[in-house]
Amino acid sequence: VEWVNYPGLESSPSHEIAKKVLKGGFGGLVSFGLKAGRDGGQKFIEALELFSHLANIGDAKSLVIHSASTTHSQLSDEELAEAGVAPEMVRLSVGIENVDDLIEDLSQALDKLP
Repeated sequence: VEWVNYPGLESSPSHEIAKKVLKGGFGGLVSFGLKAGRDGGQKFIEALELFSHLANIGDAKSLVIHSASTTHSQLSDEELAEAGVAPEMVRLSVGIENVDDLIEDLSQALDKLP
């Protein structure tokens, strides 16, 4: 993982606003960039077993999407940048499954990347 975007992290540009607005926690949405890039994003998604590959968010089940290879696949790298979508970005919407199971699923998928 090259970078992480989550408002609960002090390094997030949204952290101070999130502390004021998001009472009781920072939510279950997190995005991160894979060092393996655009191709790695696709491989990572395919290796996941517990997360469902869907574009929506806020479900009771955990969801994952690699926008550059799905919802934004028609865009060039330049167009992705203009849209604010990094080619290496993966977005998770964390549901209510057991946290240890989710971590294990993410870990095994990461381990399959170059």
